[in-house]
Amino acid sequence: MKPDVDVAIVGAGFAGLGAAIRLQQRGKTSFVIFERASDVGGTWRDNVYPNCACDVPSHLYSFSFAPNPAWSRKYSPQPEILTYLQNVVEQFTLRPYIRFRTDIVRTEFSEQTGFWTLTDRAGNVTTARVVVGATGPLNRLSLPKLPGIETFTGPAFHTSNWNTSTDLTGKRVAVVGTGASAIQVVPAIAPKVAQLTVFQRTAPYVTPRQDRQTSAFEQRLFASIPLVRKAYRGAIFWLNELTGLSFLGNETLHKVGSSIARKHLETAISDPELRRKATPDYKMGCKRVLVSDDYYPALARPNVELVTDPIAEVRPNSLVTTDGTERPVDVLIYATGFTVASIVSDLSIRGRAGRKLFDEWLTTGPQAHYGITVSGFPNLLLLVGPNTGLGHNSIVHIIESQLNYMISYLDLLDRAGEGVFLDVRPDAQEAYNNTIQQRMIGTVWASGCRSWYMDAQGRNTTIWPALASTYRNATRRVNPADYERCHRPT
Repeated sequence: MKPDVDVAIVGAGFAGLGAAIRLQQRGKTSFVIFERASDVGGTWRDNVYPNCACDVPSHLYSFSFAPNPAWSRKYSPQPEILTYLQNVVEQFTLRPYIRFRTDIVRTEFSEQTGFWTLTDRAGNVTTARVVVGATGPLNRLSLPKLPGIETFTGPAFHTSNWNTSTDLTGKRVAVVGTGASAIQVVPAIAPKVAQLTVFQRTAPYVTPRQDRQTSAFEQRLFASIPLVRKAYRGAIFWLNELTGLSFLGNETLHKVGSSIARKHLETAISDPELRRKATPDYKMGCKRVLVSDDYYPALARPNVELVTDPIAEVRPNSLVTTDGTERPVDVLIYATGFTVASIVSDLSIRGRAGRKLFDEWLTTGPQAHYGITVSGFPNLLLLVGPNTGLGHNSIVHIIESQLNYMISYLDLLDRAGEGVFLDVRPDAQEAYNNTIQQRMIGTVWASGCRSWYMDAQGRNTTIWPALASTYRNATRRVNPADYERCHRPT
């Protein structure tokens, strides 16, 4: 008995494309990539809001096995990152493997066959020995629950669903949220709107971005001398790892980072009241640290107001805060991020004995062995799963570490022989996740603030509480003792 394909990859963003390339490099060509949209790119396809860009330098926020010496800036904007991913598809001839406009809604594992059955929204069925879940965490919008929100009559949209047909020129605009997308949107739209009101729940730490164009000389140098490009990438990585140490308990480095952020704020904002509102009241790193050179100056513009009073009510043409102030609004923009910690999806994943992955996670909180495999769900590999996010370095580095683990897993599966599937032992998974939560103690993420890193039970299910290099070493190869070898009935 043979499945339709050996490996089914769900998602064609960084993780899914990286998985496909690594399979190719190992001579494995029996795979398919399911992508619900009409193009690759994931979050870099979907997010088209003004000034959208990455907050990790481009030479590190890219595949080590598909370098781009011609990045135009230190931090490349969204269109350039999307173009990079499209070029990767062509470079590695991946397009024939991708089924676009195919939304997988159900995956079910059969112990009788040892295969997964994937069903798309149109009812088409594909069987696979292994499923690689590469849908990523940044695809489930987080929308605020505000009284009267449905009564607003003007344009209202999330930054990830930016309404490109709405002209903001001369409008009274409200931005709800001050996270990663807000600090990019606010400076971009502030000069064109009549009035911009930014509603802040918690002030973020913002550090200097120091973005700049990459010179033609640098691009030629990176293209002609790969060793220089690799050294530059390595320097970025290890400098970021130093920042990671400041989050992991090194108080000296933490004081340095906090001082840089504080000076950045004091230099950009002279008004004492505005500076007070923009000053964080928690330990740096407990929430995501942001990078921007133009956010604080945008807040200081005469047509921009930073509001820290909570929103009490949304009316057809205005927002009312708890102090009773009503502010007229023409356009409402939600810069409220994504639901990450809960990792709940409309994709149904059923493992052994009909177990439902996301139903279980609603009770236990998301957890997986190295954020990749889950007990009871054999031959399922999650990329960017629970506790694999970073607060200081590139998620692409984490993805490549997980791809190493994926290849090791597939090699172990091949050696086990036909009719065998691998299921991570529950005690191994439990021990690993207990260790992860223990590692949180003493880090900035356990310093008391509330963030999107936390699930409903207050557990940090998002962050890897160590250096990225530590994760790389831990996932170089599978430990066979962590897995049960299960045989399908003969």
